[in-house]
Amino acid sequence: MIGKTLIVIIALLHIYFLILEMFLWDKPIGMKAFGNNLEKAKLTKVLAQNQGLYNGFLAAGLLWSVYAAAPFSLQLASFFLGCVVIAGVYGAITASRKILYIQALPAVIALVVIHFF
Repeated sequence: MIGKTLIVIIALLHIYFLILEMFLWDKPIGMKAFGNNLEKAKLTKVLAQNQGLYNGFLAAGLLWSVYAAAPFSLQLASFFLGCVVIAGVYGAITASRKILYIQALPAVIALVVIHFF
């Protein structure tokens, strides 16, 4: 139950990322969240929307794992949480170190919980 709760929280976080990147990128809240100014936000809006779409796919996969039948639920959760970890580590290396703590660390914790508790 704890593992599924963590997965849902991480999925909701990725839905929030989707909203920020696809719909609020060039709005004050989106620019503040990503440290952009209006000029940079306008130049990168299409890229951010694409990035948001991928966050939506991660959220969908995580939610799928919560409702899938065993043993596929564990396999799906492991795959999509692993994708989140990889995306978070890559983002921490290339964009901002805080992504490691906001995105990758929660997924690592969820992976530990679903496999060992």
